Amino acid sequence: MISGLLVFGLLGGCFLSVLVGIIGARRNIGFGLAFLVSVLFTPLVGLIVAMISDPLPYGERNWGCLGSLFGALGTAFLTIFLILLILILI
Repeated sequence: MISGLLVFGLLGGCFLSVLVGIIGARRNIGFGLAFLVSVLFTPLVGLIVAMISDPLPYGERNWGCLGSLFGALGTAFLTIFLILLILILI
């Protein structure tokens, strides 16, 4: 039971970090740095750092050099998270 909660917490934190990265993509900080700060500290700290950063002009995004990789990893973590959530609830 405890290991299921641990996995749930870790995957939930990764999912929230990806969301913070997406918010950071529309700001000067970029997706990669916002995601990294969220993973190293907490998603709340990453969100605060991303929101402090200046916004980019309308319609632009700053994914950074690792944006595609983090996006793919985020999608994979989200898929694993949903599968484990379903398995825990059954």
